[in-house]
Amino acid sequence: MRLYTNPLSSNARRVRLTAHLLGMPLELLEVNLKDEAERKRLREINLNGKLPVLEDGDFSLWESCAIMQYLADLSPDQELYPQDARARADVNRWMFWVSQHFAPAVGVLTFENIWKAMRGMGEADPRELARGERELLQFGAVLDAQLEGREWVTGKSITLADLAIAPSLMYIERGRLPLERFPNVMAWFERIKALEAWQQTDVRW
Repeated sequence: MRLYTNPLSSNARRVRLTAHLLGMPLELLEVNLKDEAERKRLREINLNGKLPVLEDGDFSLWESCAIMQYLADLSPDQELYPQDARARADVNRWMFWVSQHFAPAVGVLTFENIWKAMRGMGEADPRELARGERELLQFGAVLDAQLEGREWVTGKSITLADLAIAPSLMYIERGRLPLERFPNVMAWFERIKALEAWQQTDVRW
């Protein structure tokens, strides 16, 4: 299987973390997002023009959480994606939550504090910064409450829920994400960072 990816993509990192913990080798094809020809090629395999994209023979799959679930389903006896219906629904809940709420809030701040200047788009917009911080604090409180008395998001061991959420925080310092007021989130993220899989997929600036 091959994965179209970029080391700066938090969504692609979700998939790489999952594959690493499943012991599933992937051929990584790095897409240079600054190259219009490569972007055009990406749009040919994913009309959304987004990363990551997985190719498994003649089957092509995009959307990072769907790819994570697919890889888990291909792996017998894996424990990242529970078989029990309620336990799996709980994992799914948090995968949808991060995609719909937490990651978009993070994205506002990382765009304004990192990517905007890198793309020559001017300085950060104070109104957008305020909006991003307001939304991140709202949803950060939700995650912090969920992690009260827990090591991992949905159970006693790491699941796809953790792997879907954690890459949103890969730019916690550069993006100036105001999460230090959430001790449970910060302690959980330290556990994530201690994983070999996290260290193996880290971004080298």
